[in-house]
Amino acid sequence: QVQLVESGGGLVQAGESLRLSCVTSGSTFNIISMGWYRQAPGKQRESVASITSGGSTIYAPSVKGRFTISRDSAKNTVYLQMNSLKPEDTAVYYCNGRIVAAPGSYERDYWGQGTQVTVSS
Repeated sequence: QVQLVESGGGLVQAGESLRLSCVTSGSTFNIISMGWYRQAPGKQRESVASITSGGSTIYAPSVKGRFTISRDSAKNTVYLQMNSLKPEDTAVYYCNGRIVAAPGSYERDYWGQGTQVTVSS
């Protein structure tokens, strides 16, 4: 069973920084990619950033240049460093993993429980 647990959310003022962490545990035969999504009230969940097993990264245009996704494979942890935060970054942030849990099984998406990020103006 695969589990993703986020931490690091909180309340900050505009212009400040936060770092989110996501620890993956359980059966993870092959981690294809990890990513961060967010969902603001009344809006659809959107992709923020992702990183593949090869280290390639993709960012949403709204966060490019301000957010950085990284990973520590030894710790099974992916990070999202968020700088120059804006009120419009306020949302619940979810960790996502596209993972093959065991040999012979199919890849599927796993999700964390979410962590709230609130940016005040």
